[in-house]
Amino acid sequence: MSSPLADRLRPKNIDEVAGQRHLLAEGKVLRKIIDSRNLPNLIFYGPSGVGKTTVANIIADNCGKKLYYLNATTASTADIKEIINGIGGIDAAGGILLYLDEIQYFNKKQQQILLSYIENGDITLIASTTENPFFYVYNAILSRSTVFEFKALSAEDICAVIKRGAKILGGEKGKPIEISETAVKKLAQAAAGDVRRSLNMLELCVVTCETEQEISISDASVEEILAHNAIRYDRDGDQHYDLLSAYQKSMRGSDPDAAVYYLGRLLAAGDLPSACRRLLVCANEDVGLAYPQIIPIVKAAVDTALMVGMPEARIPLANAVILVALSPKSNSAYSALGAAMQDIEAGVGGDIPRQLQNKHFDGEDAAVKGQHYKYPHDYPNHYVPQQYLPDPIKNKKYYINGENKTEKGFFDYWSKIKG
Repeated sequence: MSSPLADRLRPKNIDEVAGQRHLLAEGKVLRKIIDSRNLPNLIFYGPSGVGKTTVANIIADNCGKKLYYLNATTASTADIKEIINGIGGIDAAGGILLYLDEIQYFNKKQQQILLSYIENGDITLIASTTENPFFYVYNAILSRSTVFEFKALSAEDICAVIKRGAKILGGEKGKPIEISETAVKKLAQAAAGDVRRSLNMLELCVVTCETEQEISISDASVEEILAHNAIRYDRDGDQHYDLLSAYQKSMRGSDPDAAVYYLGRLLAAGDLPSACRRLLVCANEDVGLAYPQIIPIVKAAVDTALMVGMPEARIPLANAVILVALSPKSNSAYSALGAAMQDIEAGVGGDIPRQLQNKHFDGEDAAVKGQHYKYPHDYPNHYVPQQYLPDPIKNKKYYINGENKTEKGFFDYWSKIKG
């Protein structure tokens, strides 16, 4: 069985790598490091299919070190120790280069085993990850490495790769591949920055369009194949959190079109729970007291969606998402609690005022004996002035009303009552 087209097409030198000009163009830092062959520890961060492994392989071919490859999803501590045992061997006289793919799957202990060998230079590490390394990689390894971010490729970059792939496939099959510029662009755009995905789709197009006489890939066949390709989405990765962030920020920003678009992407990826959870959060955090009635409305919509399941769940969720996007906004409650929590975490505050305490006995040292709590319902308008906050912060103001109709109504009412 032949290897995938992406592997057969893998660049052999830096100039053949698609995209990543911000790292690999002449004069850029990573390019200078590669050309110098004086290799530090490196961490490559970015989405799948953008050249991280390709660049690491090119570096390994040029650095004169013995290369070991580990994938952290399957590697064990024993695999690490086997590499360590090779230090100082005849075949590793120039040193060891370890390419560790998906480093985020190594636990802290496994990363610590490598640390001392990285620190003294016995092992040079190139690690790659699709997750933010500042969250997933052990700090001690991060501090001894240089992080480079690889970005999703542009459609233009991928178009060039697809054309090269079509030429190679045509040569292998002994007949040219006919594919229109429009079809190439559609494949490139559908790849969402992932070269490997674009080439896999190209191979699928060739399989479905090949006849004994020719390989002619029509625009219609490309559209049919794209319709059966899953949306690019990783529930545990950065894309997941980027999508959720865009979803909530669109509702907060009062853009119903963007909000339902991102809702659609979540639902198309099968992530109904996240769509519901963020919707509930947004109703409370971003609409809040500007329209408090929205909270039970959104809760009812979420309950309905979870009860009926997909595909009907889309209907109540679309209603609720658009309602949240179009509602007046206030984060006054969210901000008030945030300010209070900041004081609490800083140790600001003091004893609860005596009149609010639950105890009914004062010690002999109490300057004023008796609880002296005033029951508000015994007074006109169910209000009476008394101190509620501890003495050190008795005049602190956490809640500042929003300028919306509801909160201004409350403010006007209490201003009148409190004088």
